[in-house]
Amino acid sequence: MPLSTLLLIVLGGSVGALIFAVGLSRWVLARDTGTPAMRVISDAIQEGAEAYLRRQNRTIARLAILVAIVLAFGYGVLRQSIAADPVADRTMLAFYVTVSFLLGALSSGIAGYMGMWVSIRTNIRVAAAATQSLNAALQTALRGGAVSGLFTVAMSLLGVGGLFAVLTMFAPAGVDASVWVQKIPFVIVGYGFGASFVALFAQLGGGIYTKAADVGADLVGKVEAGIPEDDPRNPAVIADLVGDNVGDCAGRGADLFESIAAENIGAMILGVLLFKSFGVSGILFPLVVGAVGMVASIIGIMSVKAREDEDPMNALNRGFYLTTALVSVAMFFLCKTLLVAPDAPDAWWHFFACAMVGVATSVAFVFITQYYTEYRYRPVQSIADASLTGPATNIIMGLSVGMESTVMPVITIGIALVSSFLLGRSSGLMIDGAPAGGLFGTAVATMGMLGSAGYILAMDVFGPITDNAGGIVEMSKQPESIREKTDRLDAVGNTTKALTKGYAIGSAALAAFLLFSAYLDEVRNYTNEALHVDLSKPPVFVAGLLGAMLVFWFSSLALRAVSRAAQSVIEEVRRQFKEKPGIMLGTDKPDYGACVDIVTKGALRAMVLPGALVVLFPIVVGVSFKLIGGPSERLGAEAVAGFLMVATITGILMAGFLNNGGGAWDNAKKYIETGVHGGKKSEAHKAAVVGDTVGDPFKDTAGPSLHVLIKLLSTITLVLAPLFI
Repeated sequence: MPLSTLLLIVLGGSVGALIFAVGLSRWVLARDTGTPAMRVISDAIQEGAEAYLRRQNRTIARLAILVAIVLAFGYGVLRQSIAADPVADRTMLAFYVTVSFLLGALSSGIAGYMGMWVSIRTNIRVAAAATQSLNAALQTALRGGAVSGLFTVAMSLLGVGGLFAVLTMFAPAGVDASVWVQKIPFVIVGYGFGASFVALFAQLGGGIYTKAADVGADLVGKVEAGIPEDDPRNPAVIADLVGDNVGDCAGRGADLFESIAAENIGAMILGVLLFKSFGVSGILFPLVVGAVGMVASIIGIMSVKAREDEDPMNALNRGFYLTTALVSVAMFFLCKTLLVAPDAPDAWWHFFACAMVGVATSVAFVFITQYYTEYRYRPVQSIADASLTGPATNIIMGLSVGMESTVMPVITIGIALVSSFLLGRSSGLMIDGAPAGGLFGTAVATMGMLGSAGYILAMDVFGPITDNAGGIVEMSKQPESIREKTDRLDAVGNTTKALTKGYAIGSAALAAFLLFSAYLDEVRNYTNEALHVDLSKPPVFVAGLLGAMLVFWFSSLALRAVSRAAQSVIEEVRRQFKEKPGIMLGTDKPDYGACVDIVTKGALRAMVLPGALVVLFPIVVGVSFKLIGGPSERLGAEAVAGFLMVATITGILMAGFLNNGGGAWDNAKKYIETGVHGGKKSEAHKAAVVGDTVGDPFKDTAGPSLHVLIKLLSTITLVLAPLFI
């Protein structure tokens, strides 16, 4: 298929999805905004969230500009000694990479902001819709989340596809057009670097904010004061509701934006390997799949409808299954049309099978995550049972469930990677007489998994929207029948947030493999030799140990930041309860702003060190071992590969443990709140609240931030590969 047609599909689909998202946002904003009491709470949440995000974005912007300056001056210099580099104009390449970095950073920030902007305006409309029917509230929440999901996917495709389209018109002097087209994916990897850079700080800062407020509010409010969740007498409750938006919406929007961008770029780089077979169709195949996947997601989202007596999760699952079915049909035609090789006419069948492996993997992760985080199943129920004997046994059981939950995801990822590799390798494609297509098969599987990304993102933002809606209903003292509806949606929202984290882990694992393979390919481009990573070499083994250590160190810093900020919140809430006895009697108003200010300052201060550590660590490792090895070896590049490999494996396992363990603790508490083991205010409930506060920073701060860390390490090493050679 001609390049112009492929770009038209990608760019046209992206613009069309953005237009649809704007129309959907107008539909959401036209919904009823409830009572004046509801609007007071909603306005406070909106004001706090927007104020925090402005301060956070200013901090991130300064850091991004600093990195861009270093990249602009250093990139061309790094490439001077690479004799095998086919592109001679170093200054132009440095300019392209730097611009790509800045565009990726800007787009990631916009994606995160859009997620939050919509959620803080949808929450009150969901609360108002709950006064009418469960279905009205469900549809409002999901469509509000869909605005964020579609913006995220569409902007990612528009950014990568737009950069590709522009760069095809600006080939460096003396470089053949076909050579330049194959080089472009390596240049626009700067876009993925910029997106990952911003996403790490956004996810980490938002996660610290939301969990510091949540832990503080729960421990003093529920455990010490014995008041309900989202009780307006709790001075930390507004900060808690604000945190749902800056962490789960803004942070996750930036997180999944960079996931999609990094995975698409990694797959495009592997498509370059088969340029002789597929031409430019193989390079742009990932973007075309993304564009078609958005259409499938839109149909799935608009189909969701629930009966009043139905579990809302069933309605959401039906929409997901419809989306994946449409993606499967689309993948059949796309593989048959775009992945046609003259030397292997039946190869497209093999790659369609790889795509189905990816689709099956996404469904498997949904089921696995549901099993470990829903209270209908054994893992969560075992934590609830352990709560009968106190917080200690609750925490021990929660840790056990979290560790166990890594088994099935790893097996699933392993089956997906090996089967897609073998299917691709058996496609009949050959390079220099050797079977090819194995790595591209894993890329196609990743695209199959990403096909439903728009719908998955809509379900993710659905979670904090319904959480906030429940808080608004509680704080504005609406009838119990309305709170019952929002509680049902909130319980489902906890599951959808956990599902998205599971999906993100799976896609991060596949993306990290793609980017690791792309790094090896980039080194081969510079040296004309394959890079073999030998862990039996002491320097490479040590680099691998350092990669594993970075994951633990980063997680430690994230959890410590939540603990310190939460301690400050707890002290502030205790002070207000002590100095203003009228708060508990309802005759005095809490100072919500004091807690908002505490977590804002704590989050912004604490996010810088872990983020800087992730950016600098692979550079220090690569340069150090390069100097040890001397000019005759490629020890720096090999050490970085070992570092990246082990950090990725450790990060995947740690993220799964933290996300699923935290989600299980949360729903064990909610399971008891349904009336099991004495229900609310029982001793078992108090123990479960303690366990939930331990799990909160696991699942909403350290765990999601590790998704970004994995891909940021990959994009940094890919961009800076010349530095290590």
